Amino acid sequence: MEIGVDSFASAMYGSNSLSSVDAMEQLLDRIAFADEAGLHVFGIGEHHKKEFLDSATAVILAAAAARTKRIRLTSAVTVLSAADPVRVYQSFATLDLISKGRAELVVGRGSSIEAYPLFGFSLNDYDALFREKLDLLLKIRDHEFVSWSGKFRPTLDNQPVYPRSLQEKLPIWLGVGGTPESFARAGTLGLPLMVAVIGGETHRFRPLVDLYRQAGQRAGFKPEQLKVGLHSPGYVAATNEQAIVDYYPGYAELWTKLGRERGWPPVTKGQFDSLTAPKGVLVVGGPEQVAKKLKLHSEALGGVDRFTFQMDNAGLTHNQLMSSIELIGKEVIPLVNDNT
Repeated sequence: MEIGVDSFASAMYGSNSLSSVDAMEQLLDRIAFADEAGLHVFGIGEHHKKEFLDSATAVILAAAAARTKRIRLTSAVTVLSAADPVRVYQSFATLDLISKGRAELVVGRGSSIEAYPLFGFSLNDYDALFREKLDLLLKIRDHEFVSWSGKFRPTLDNQPVYPRSLQEKLPIWLGVGGTPESFARAGTLGLPLMVAVIGGETHRFRPLVDLYRQAGQRAGFKPEQLKVGLHSPGYVAATNEQAIVDYYPGYAELWTKLGRERGWPPVTKGQFDSLTAPKGVLVVGGPEQVAKKLKLHSEALGGVDRFTFQMDNAGLTHNQLMSSIELIGKEVIPLVNDNT
């Protein structure tokens, strides 16, 4: 299993906010350290909100590429519905050249919707935008010269798109939440699947993952081509007890705030405890407990090829995040991938 970290480039650590310059510097330090610690992948999300600095994902990843050697660098996710697929491909093909073949994309419709009005798109076209733009992005990825027509973008008539990525096929994962149609679409297209599970119990997504694999096999793709990734909130500390002490206050503060905005009740410690239980979504604990939970989640979903921790959304400090990255690299990854 590949294991890594996703970040939204948060400038908020609990009640203390950082300057944007300091927050960006610390983020790049964490990515460089993740590379040194042996993590497999680091992803940067896309938001257009005051508390996040990730609106220009490819720029951050390009800066990280100059400071790393092995770690794969990906979006998490690119809100493709509100973007131009030509520019998306050009940006990540350029990143691929800078990183010498380590760039990837996770594309989706986006659970945060602020990009739609910002770039002049209607939420009434939420899925139609994504279908059309994904079709164009894949054509650009697969062909140097592109002929294409659609509803939301001017026609391309045998138009070349440059630069081309160093990798023959720039990896494009489909990021999904809980919509069956999205899982089936990923399978039909033979795209690797990145499942964002941020609440409840991970094993409940097994029927949807099965739907993905079945759709892929019907479309003629081999089982080994149908990769499954899992993205969930998590954090690793030296002990289970310390992980809870570090993580719970910021987690409760964040999700209670989101609840006020979206109509959810405040977070309780009982709810948190259920989410950190073996079947719960939160991958929080000491290295052995976290490794055991990742194996359990993989078994529950019929195999997970990649797992990414979302760690910088619970008020954790830079030092705590650095320590967690070190533990993931030195202890969690060997424990998860030990086949003895």
